[in-house]
Amino acid sequence: MTERAPLGIAVIGTGRMGADHVRRIHDVTSGARVAAVVDVDAERAKAVAARVDGCTAHTDPAAAMAVPGVDAVLIASPGPAHEATLLAAFEHDLPVLCEKPLTPDAASALRVLDAELRLGHRRVQVGFMRRYDPEYAQLKALLATGRLGRPLMVHNRHRNAASPPFFTSSMLISDSVAHEADATRWLLGHEITAVTVLRPTPSASAPDALQDPQFVVFETGGGALSDVEIFVNCGFGYQVQAEVVCERGTARIGDGHALVTNTAGRWGGTIAQDFTERFETAYDRQIQAWVDATRRGEVTGPSTWDGYAAAAVCEAGVRALENGGRVEIELAEKPALYA
Repeated sequence: MTERAPLGIAVIGTGRMGADHVRRIHDVTSGARVAAVVDVDAERAKAVAARVDGCTAHTDPAAAMAVPGVDAVLIASPGPAHEATLLAAFEHDLPVLCEKPLTPDAASALRVLDAELRLGHRRVQVGFMRRYDPEYAQLKALLATGRLGRPLMVHNRHRNAASPPFFTSSMLISDSVAHEADATRWLLGHEITAVTVLRPTPSASAPDALQDPQFVVFETGGGALSDVEIFVNCGFGYQVQAEVVCERGTARIGDGHALVTNTAGRWGGTIAQDFTERFETAYDRQIQAWVDATRRGEVTGPSTWDGYAAAAVCEAGVRALENGGRVEIELAEKPALYA
């Protein structure tokens, strides 16, 4: 790959997220091209590949990684398949953007971390795209100035109009609250040390046996608390909001007040209906930042350690949901590579 050549990317998984990334790389991202796609559904892979000139279709990630012109890998397959794909990418020493979760549990995340350590350099960026959202970035920058004093509490709200039919109660933690786990760690700069999950009476809109909503409380090593209202069948739209309460003030994002109308005796705006709408800019910025860093020979953004820490938090959260009470989190010692 020459300095000016576009980065050839193999996209693993061509479901909703993967297909959207193929579109994004092809139509929005500069300095990159989709060189190969992979899916267990061969026909779906072929259909996605047919939209991009020079793109090949595969059912085996390793085969796609061996294609001439593949310089990097974007993993958008289901979480249980991530570990094997990441280890295959390490064998080729290819840079990777891995959608969250890094892996579904802390033990497998540690195996990936150990494999990356054996390489001796970072290869993975984890897809916690909220770090690239303009509002979250503005909030992070404000906290870094210290003008509001020490953060004391973070209030998070995470609402979906309706959950997918396959969603389980534990997935509210592992697939949704995972984002708040990373956002809390990133905004505050501290690890999460314990988690408690409270279970209000389920909404009448929740499918049978689904504990929805849930109320999650994170304790951090810096003494701050972070709570998360997760409600995936609210019925009215997709909302992600955060408010940080500090010693000398508060800061809030996610209200969606870019446009407010006053008409016919009412005032208001619109509410996004899914995550691809709310975080479109964040996804665009995330992919562009990854491509730019990779072309420079660098790895930036959320690391394998961040993926492992989030997996450990979610694992503890699921235990707290299922068994009740407060669950403490014990992380492995953080390697210098991720300092």
